[in-house]
Amino acid sequence: MSDKTEELLQLLQSLGIETTTIDHEAAFTVEEQSQHVKINGNLTKNLFLKDKKYGYYLVTVLSTRDVNLKTVGKLLKLSGANLRFGEEDLLLEKLGVIRGAVSPLALINDKDNEVKFCIDSELLLGDNINIHPLRNDKTTSLKPNDLQIFLDHVNHKPFILDFNTDIEKATTTATTERTATTEENSKGMKKETQLGLTATKENDFANWYTQAITLSEMIDYSDISGCYILRPWSYFIWENIQKWFDEQIKELGVSNTYFPLFVSSRALNTEKEHVEGFAPEVAWVTKSGQSDLAEPIAIRPTSETIMYPFFSKWIRSHRDLPLEINQWCNVVRWEFKDATPFLRSREFLWQEGHTAHASYEEAQARVLSILELYKQVYEDLLAVPVIKGMKTEMEKFAGGHHTTTVEAYINGSGRAIQGATSHNLGLGFGKMFKIYYEDEKGERAIPWQTSWGLTTRTIGVAVMVHGDNKGLVLPPRIAPIQVIILPIVLKNFDGLQDLYTYTDNIRILLKKAGIRVDVDKSEHHTAGWKFNHWEQKGVPIRIEIGPRDFTQNQVRLVRRDNGFKQDASVIDLDQTIRLLLDQIQNDMFIKAKTERDSHIVTVTKWEDFVPALEKQNLVLTPFCDITEWEEKVKKMSRDEALRGQAEAANTATSVAAKTLCKPFDQPPLEEGTPCFVSGLPAKTW
Repeated sequence: MSDKTEELLQLLQSLGIETTTIDHEAAFTVEEQSQHVKINGNLTKNLFLKDKKYGYYLVTVLSTRDVNLKTVGKLLKLSGANLRFGEEDLLLEKLGVIRGAVSPLALINDKDNEVKFCIDSELLLGDNINIHPLRNDKTTSLKPNDLQIFLDHVNHKPFILDFNTDIEKATTTATTERTATTEENSKGMKKETQLGLTATKENDFANWYTQAITLSEMIDYSDISGCYILRPWSYFIWENIQKWFDEQIKELGVSNTYFPLFVSSRALNTEKEHVEGFAPEVAWVTKSGQSDLAEPIAIRPTSETIMYPFFSKWIRSHRDLPLEINQWCNVVRWEFKDATPFLRSREFLWQEGHTAHASYEEAQARVLSILELYKQVYEDLLAVPVIKGMKTEMEKFAGGHHTTTVEAYINGSGRAIQGATSHNLGLGFGKMFKIYYEDEKGERAIPWQTSWGLTTRTIGVAVMVHGDNKGLVLPPRIAPIQVIILPIVLKNFDGLQDLYTYTDNIRILLKKAGIRVDVDKSEHHTAGWKFNHWEQKGVPIRIEIGPRDFTQNQVRLVRRDNGFKQDASVIDLDQTIRLLLDQIQNDMFIKAKTERDSHIVTVTKWEDFVPALEKQNLVLTPFCDITEWEEKVKKMSRDEALRGQAEAANTATSVAAKTLCKPFDQPPLEEGTPCFVSGLPAKTW
């Protein structure tokens, strides 16, 4: 190992960065590197570019990315740029490496900050980045967040390249400069904290989301691709949702249970249509130690095929109905698309309810009662408005009779997201798993079944809907801490202990009122740092208490959702805070609903459809409800949106339009209204 590479790896270690470095044959192209490197993570292309007017650039992108230098120039807003590849002697002079060994780690050699660094936004969404440590016969793997720590250390703030954006609207605003909180140090000198998000929700949504959930300590990355650690700040939210929903379903007569994580191949394949819907995502256990299993065992992607063989044992008579059970568990779906924490991961937490009933009417009543609870989770707990509706045949749960859903709108990305689903499974699973019982007439019958599930996706949706460029904005009902108290200590203040006693008394008062409250007395951070930190974590109310407040028996209240400040008396402060928390919860819902409603548009002609979607709208259309035309809408909208360009193979969300639901709240549909795409008579909005 060269001295420089060894020094680099020692530096990374001193910065608290965990890395894995492997040796291999010298690789001069990413194709050669891919033959030698078999560790988890993304390989990269690294382009050293120059321009007479704008200087030098190091551009790091996914190894699969086709890069057009004109496109890079437009994304960087370099008017009149003529980007070209830098010569090898220039590369050696500026970055100290040979061609084939270029990577972001070479910026350690750019002492004069002559080289501007640009990175593909998709790399920041993955788990690990695999790059050369100054030489091309080694590859070092590190996490995106750790790469940012290194870049901060060498003073190279990255420009985030979003190759999926409209290059005519691309902007550099707020993506190259880290948000800084100005504060006073003990000598009265100005300094900056490095806590803020570098990406903005408006211009770089994907990177903004990643930074929001990591810097707020919601998640961390596992060394298994697509798997994440839910840290206490996010897990508390899931516990809150779990507690509320669990109480509600128990009131309905549903009991909790637990079934094994594993399912046999025979059971999984019992319902062909059902398993085909999950087949690409099923993970299999094939070994025990060094021995092959006699039969591969699947890890549950969902539990219908695990539970229903036992339904056939437990349901023999009409007196055994209804059977209503629920389990809180994890499932594994080996997603091949780019993983996104909370939204799309290979393992996630959820509840899954399964019921059996004597009639369609009873089953459907349960389907709709659960769907209403899902709506309440989103609207009453998370302050996220949703639309209830029915999925089309094409989008329904595989093997089921029909699927109902709640759909949310994500401002910033302009996309909708499925919140939760409740399925009427019909009689199909009963037939396949031989679930027969004797009805009240003494005849053999098959029960009507339902299944329904809510996942940790709820957390990600709330972050996306409410978050801003400072970080999280949490609704009070699910916030781990609803109120943070910050004693403001001025220089040469000699009443510190009295101030702390005053602060503690307020904390005790609020805690007795059932308010989740904490005090930040840390003396190694200034007030400005603390403001930024707790804003980033989304705490609904900040209480500031300085010497003046202390003497006047008052406090300063600051709302996280809108920044509004007010002074409040300590007398009846618990009631004041309680009312303010309720007001914040309500205001957040109204704001989100107003934003969503402003993006719902009605389109009756195809030529207006894609333009409406490109304006980040939800589009309500008259539709013939024919699967063939639904498939055509996907293809036609994708082709029109791409305008002849190729869509990245690893894009997390396709530009193709997707049917969300047939809303339960249907506008009037006059007889003879044509479908917006086929021209056939429309059956539904």
